[in-house]
Amino acid sequence: MTEIAISAARSQLGDLVRRAAHGRETIALTDHGHVAALLVSPHVIEDLEDALVFADYQRRKAEGTLEPGIPMDEVRRRLGLEQQ
Repeated sequence: MTEIAISAARSQLGDLVRRAAHGRETIALTDHGHVAALLVSPHVIEDLEDALVFADYQRRKAEGTLEPGIPMDEVRRRLGLEQQ
């Protein structure tokens, strides 16, 4: 993770945002030496959300509290992807 003071980041904001968005680099904006905010790629957040959903699924499966799912044949039918 790259750290940069807010005062220095002002003049580099466009470049920092591009680095975070395209390079998946996390950039910490610091205020008086303390991290005040993070610039992260939306893809990183999406990956974290996916990991949370999967962890929740695993937890519910282990607890035996999963709701019944929809059979794959029914999903295909609803989406118009029936095999011919």
